[in-house]
Amino acid sequence: MSNRGSVADGGAREHLLGADGDDAEHAATARLEFELEGPEALAHGLYSAEEEARVRRKLDRHLVLFVSLLYMLSFLDRSNIGNARLAGMEADLQTEPRRDDWYEWALTAFYVAYVGCEGLSLLWKLVPAHVLVSVVVVAWGLAASLQAVAPSYPVLVALRVLLGVAEAGFAGVPFFLSFFFRRDELAFRTAIFISAAPLATSFASSLAWLIVRLADHGPIAPWRLLFLVEGFPSVMAGVAAWSVVPDSPQTASYLSPREKHVAQLRLGQQQQQQQQHSGLAVSDLVAVACDPIAWMAAAMFFLSNMAYSSLPVFLPKIVADMGHSALASQALSAPPFLFAFLVVLATAHVSDRMRARTVPIAIHALASAIGYALLASAHRLGLAPSLRYLAVFPATAGFFSVVTLVIAWSINNQANQTRQGGGFVLMQLVGQCGPFVGIRLYPDADAPYYSRGMQACACAMFSVAVLALILRFYLVRRNRLADMHQVSSNGSRFKATAAPPFKYML
Repeated sequence: MSNRGSVADGGAREHLLGADGDDAEHAATARLEFELEGPEALAHGLYSAEEEARVRRKLDRHLVLFVSLLYMLSFLDRSNIGNARLAGMEADLQTEPRRDDWYEWALTAFYVAYVGCEGLSLLWKLVPAHVLVSVVVVAWGLAASLQAVAPSYPVLVALRVLLGVAEAGFAGVPFFLSFFFRRDELAFRTAIFISAAPLATSFASSLAWLIVRLADHGPIAPWRLLFLVEGFPSVMAGVAAWSVVPDSPQTASYLSPREKHVAQLRLGQQQQQQQQHSGLAVSDLVAVACDPIAWMAAAMFFLSNMAYSSLPVFLPKIVADMGHSALASQALSAPPFLFAFLVVLATAHVSDRMRARTVPIAIHALASAIGYALLASAHRLGLAPSLRYLAVFPATAGFFSVVTLVIAWSINNQANQTRQGGGFVLMQLVGQCGPFVGIRLYPDADAPYYSRGMQACACAMFSVAVLALILRFYLVRRNRLADMHQVSSNGSRFKATAAPPFKYML
């Protein structure tokens, strides 16, 4: 920790204890601060509930909302290709001889680069956050904007590779948020962050409708204008990130010295130790690679990503194949994602209040599976286009909610920051292979019902619900074994010197 941080902490303790406290009292209080976890520190009066709420509000307002804005821009820049396709991109970039799979290759190129560079998530532990965020956001903003001048599909594919590399560096934000928030607060903050994705998709569809409407008779092709208008704001946001994003609570300019101390206290002993040390413990990374909890989370992420990655980029075409015009399809693609945005926030709030992940994940995975099953059976059941459109709502809200909670659950159930980072990278490496399947689920030959793709997503989301229940049973067993070991090692679970065992969140 820097001398500046130590001085600030010392000043906070003086304020807490009073200037006349003797050395023994200072030492005892310092030890108490270090040993207690956040809620216990609150109970012992080291800070008040009002102070904690004030710190949390400031972090939400200044940090969480800003990184959510950045994620909205990133998801906008990766998924607006579906709107661009409907706005004329396909015809303008087609090569001779014609290839019908160029669009799928453009989607694949992004995810090949994105998955291949997932190891960049560990840079959040090694590189100052304000530097990392600024560099990757400016980089993806430039790549996204340059798509507007692509003369052919091969050039667009190359730009999608660069976009994937840059956005991979930003994928570790949920891990970064764990430096600022407790385990029982993380899902809602992750939800605010991830919910920017459906909001971005909703915004992209609405903006695409407006751009196509205004640019139809202009000098610039509507799809080119769309890439430019939606890509360049990322460059400006990346420049702003240099001064807005803090590296830790101790460098947040909007927190007073006392608030920085409270921010540290509420994270507890484990986080205090981690904040004082940089680097990566190889033994922790090896332990994560052998941890079935990390692998089950990665499997759930893989399955949910099949839907998460595919529907946002294919929905405008799917809606158009329901019998709507291109312009109407752009507009009708927005409401399902706006609905998902609201559901994700509500679900994560309830999950944090319950301190539980399994039940919300299972419920939303099943709801999404039902929505996809209805879409898969639409032709056989003779469902009207309006009913098919309504089935998109639970499907979309379900997989967005599942992705949010699986990310938070994975981070919750690793004992320190190195293991959290390693688990996050493993989850991303495995989970982001899901899009390789997802983006191949809706070939034009399957129009207008795309039954095979809908069936695949229904099975994937049902499997997520099953895996969540299996993981819960496994975590219950691990918690019981940890409690039994604690009792046998210390003679009593209430022994004062015993460190509490790590408890897995269910």
